[in-house]
Amino acid sequence: MEQLKLFFELGLTHVLDFNGYDHVLFLLVLAAPYLFSNWKKVLFLVTVFTVGHSVSLILSSYNIISINSGLVEFVIPVTIAVTALFNIFSSGKMIGNTKIGLVFFVTLFFGVIHGLGFSSYFKMIVGNTDYKFIPLIEFALGVEVAQIIVVMVVLVLATIAQNILSISKRDWVLVVSSITIGLVIPMLLSR
Repeated sequence: MEQLKLFFELGLTHVLDFNGYDHVLFLLVLAAPYLFSNWKKVLFLVTVFTVGHSVSLILSSYNIISINSGLVEFVIPVTIAVTALFNIFSSGKMIGNTKIGLVFFVTLFFGVIHGLGFSSYFKMIVGNTDYKFIPLIEFALGVEVAQIIVVMVVLVLATIAQNILSISKRDWVLVVSSITIGLVIPMLLSR
C-alpha cells in the first residue's frame, strides 16, 4: 500500500511540479478549444495521452526502446508549440464540437514523446528489478488524476471566460495558445 502511494504521488507531482510545467502547458493548449460541456471529449483525450505516456514508459523501462534523451527533451516543447499553433491557425473554430480523429492520434503520439522524456528518471527510481509493471500502472494513475485536475481547471476557466465574461472562443483560444508559445520559446532555445 505504501508503494502504491509512492508511485501514485510521483505521477501526481510529475504533472503538477512547477519546475516541470511543460506537461501542464501541453494540457492547457490541448483543453483550450473546449468548454466544460465538452468534458467527456477532453477526458478521453487526456486518457489517450496517459496511454501513450504509459506505453513509452513501459517500452523504455523494459529496454525495448531507447531514445536519445536530449532529442526527446527538445521535442517535448515542440509538441506543445505545435498544439498551440494548431489552435491559433484553427482559431478554435469548431474544434470542441467536431469528432476527435486527427487530434486523437496526435495526442497519443505526443503522449509517447512526453513519456519518453520521463523514462530515464523513472528507470532510475524503479531500478533493474523485474517488478516494474505495477509501479508503472500506479504512476499512470497519478498522472491521470493530475491531468484531470489540470484540464478541469482549464475547462472551468474557459467556460467562465466565454459564458460569463463574454470573451469569444476565438479570443480565448488565441490568447491561451499565444501565451503558451511565449512560455515554450525559451524552453526550445535552452534545449
